[in-house]
Amino acid sequence: MRQPLAREITDLIERGRDRQLRLAVTGLSRSGKTAFLTSLVNQLRHAGLEARLDLLPAARQGRLLGARRVNQQDLGVPRFPYDQAMAALAETPPRWPAPTRGISELRLELRYRPERRGWLGSETRRLTLDLFDYPGEWLLDLPLLAHDYPSWCRSQQALAGEQRRVHFAAWHAAVEDLDPAAEADEAQLAEIAERYAQGLRGAREAGFADLQPGRFLLPGDLSGAPVLQFFPLPGIAEAEPAELAALPPESNYATLARRFQYYQQHIVRPFYRDHFRRFDRQIVLVDLLGALNAGPERFEDLSRALANLMQSFDYGRRSLLSRLFAPRIDRLAIAATKADHVTPEQHPRLVALLEALLAEPLQDLRFASVPVRALSLAAIRASEAREVEHRGQRTPALRGTALDGEPLLLFPGEVPGRLPDDAFWSRQGFAFPHFRPLPLEGGALPHIRMDAALDWLIGDKLS
Repeated sequence: MRQPLAREITDLIERGRDRQLRLAVTGLSRSGKTAFLTSLVNQLRHAGLEARLDLLPAARQGRLLGARRVNQQDLGVPRFPYDQAMAALAETPPRWPAPTRGISELRLELRYRPERRGWLGSETRRLTLDLFDYPGEWLLDLPLLAHDYPSWCRSQQALAGEQRRVHFAAWHAAVEDLDPAAEADEAQLAEIAERYAQGLRGAREAGFADLQPGRFLLPGDLSGAPVLQFFPLPGIAEAEPAELAALPPESNYATLARRFQYYQQHIVRPFYRDHFRRFDRQIVLVDLLGALNAGPERFEDLSRALANLMQSFDYGRRSLLSRLFAPRIDRLAIAATKADHVTPEQHPRLVALLEALLAEPLQDLRFASVPVRALSLAAIRASEAREVEHRGQRTPALRGTALDGEPLLLFPGEVPGRLPDDAFWSRQGFAFPHFRPLPLEGGALPHIRMDAALDWLIGDKLS
């Protein structure tokens, strides 16, 4: 027991000296978390060598000496697969790292020289940076903590848009005759739950983001367990709470409500308590281009999912006591990912659209004096900016390689600088492509504005 206790005491001392930082890299499925974490580790490990980090003063001034991976605090959690991710990018042809299938952690130790050195002029300091990766699907469950079973059923019923309903047609056909008061049939509930899970998977493939429960999409070791055999009951919004509470324990309603509560308390709450309540800084990654490709209903779905998600975190200024015993996120970045999938002059419009999408939660954060910055980035750049000449006019374009190996040279289209209206969707003329990673040439990974993100998230700790 001595070693874990000693490690905890060391961490507590480091937090008291403000030399330890826990960074939440938050994003829904396919937002680019794995690529971001891989690039972050790669850029910091190559700081002072091949990394291009001009927007990070500590690196530009030669004060950031580099980083190394060290033993993480929780030895029961797998280490983030950085080496496997880099191996995938180094293949011929290169491929994107495998998406996250479970929880992993990584601890980096950064060494740097402060701006104001001691009288000997050779003082170096260190900053411990804790990183945490997880499936984006599981993140969708955090808003469940604000619900009981009836209110969750009502919230899911409110999501029933026309295109979304298509994916749940088989589930609707199976659940419409289920009597909430009838005695539960385990096999029947398992079959209906599987049809609901199939609907969630189909909706995800179609570009929808606000999908609960998240473990239905990536069950892990819970596959087949009764805790994943529940679903929202249509029609109970009109029922009186007392009437529902009076139903017998063996009824369909009581069984589903019990499973929802178990899932909430034994799956979601420990995930939140053990990982998401202890962060100091946060970056929220958003795949805006994917939502624009998918259409208006999916775009609105993404906006709703992110707004609900951001209510699940604790934001606010930190004091010494809060830093030690009740950490709060005191600085936030929101980033539109895959900026290399549009031409450079579209990047300001991408940021403006991101701020419009998250206008309400951003207003609340700024009112609470939480510093927030919006930016666009490509954690691992997969295209090169070019110009093409047509009839005497030069037009911006991107050159890259499609996932199937086809060479591409194209202008993907214009990004709207504000929330799209009906007229925009009716005339949309873009198709943002999916690029293969650029071949590695050794050294640091190519990127767009990773240095700006690092400066905002940790730059003040390296001064």
